[in-house]
Amino acid sequence: MILKSENLEAWFGETKALKGVGLEFESNTITAIIGPSGCGKSTYIRCLNRLHEETPGARIGGRVLLQGRNIYGPEVDPVLLRRQIGMVFQKPNPFPSMSVYDNVAVGLKLGGIRKKRELDSRVEWSLRLAALWDEVKDKLARPGISLSGGQQQRLCIARALAVKPVVLLMDEPTSALDPVSTARIEELLTDLKKTVTIIIVTHNMQQSARISDKTAFLLMGELVEFGETSALFTTPKDKRTESYITGRFG
Repeated sequence: MILKSENLEAWFGETKALKGVGLEFESNTITAIIGPSGCGKSTYIRCLNRLHEETPGARIGGRVLLQGRNIYGPEVDPVLLRRQIGMVFQKPNPFPSMSVYDNVAVGLKLGGIRKKRELDSRVEWSLRLAALWDEVKDKLARPGISLSGGQQQRLCIARALAVKPVVLLMDEPTSALDPVSTARIEELLTDLKKTVTIIIVTHNMQQSARISDKTAFLLMGELVEFGETSALFTTPKDKRTESYITGRFG
């Protein structure tokens, strides 16, 4: 177990978005979080790297432990934490004023790496890990936004990977992409779990079934069911899970 939440609760002002969610994530696995819109999926993963608290009026209860350490402890720097628990968002968001190279290198430079040889090595390593190097090795000086949508999302994955996080959070990372780009990202994630633990929010239950090892089903801020993906989709224990995955609501 590399990361877990204990009785995690979250509020936006007086509105309670999460109600005592407890989940454990094992190293080198992909965990999918599914559920209808507004059920708390995105709020949950934003609590896992302290992005939730950036929203005015937002607060949490409970604990999140990374390798046994409470990430909400007073001694934890949220900025440094987000280097350990990276995030890839729904829409590709390369920095528009930066080149492909600088998009990947920006986190490294902020972390104090200045030697060009080390930066070059890490940028290439990250782009290779994101299955993008062969496509952009001759375009490193071009703007990141000049790439296709699927390439931009893989660039954002490379940017997150460059600082060597132990956990990678992904919030609907393929929802804005075409089927071909989606397939490339899914293939990439299957390879990446050898390197990093992945937690992915998805509305696409077929995607969850294809790539995840475990799946959590959230409904109205509560964890309804969590288990091996194959078991959850074939023999769900809760009637609400069965109703959701068979399309009776959602």
